[in-house]
Amino acid sequence: MPKRSYTCGLDAAIDVMGGKWKGLILFWLDEGPLRFGELRRTVAGISERMLILQLRELEASGLVHREVHQQVPPKVEYSLTEFGRSLITALAPLGEWGEENMERLEGLP
Repeated sequence: MPKRSYTCGLDAAIDVMGGKWKGLILFWLDEGPLRFGELRRTVAGISERMLILQLRELEASGLVHREVHQQVPPKVEYSLTEFGRSLITALAPLGEWGEENMERLEGLP
């Protein structure tokens, strides 16, 4: 795999968590570990296939940990890593900005 090259820190951050779903997945995992089905119900509008793809990418980036519990039926939980928590901390001000400006943003064409 070729080494990634970024022009600035924002470029790197958006690369690792960009897209419509990753931010929402990280937001809900900040509440604590969730099973796949719980995430599927919590992240409104995401398809099962897209959730699988996004979780795989977040895991490969080191932001999310996938824990498989050996039991019947199998139980898989997803949680934030310390690296993922550091990203959530960085995103908090952006989320506050979004909350403060949500009405204005919803009114945009």
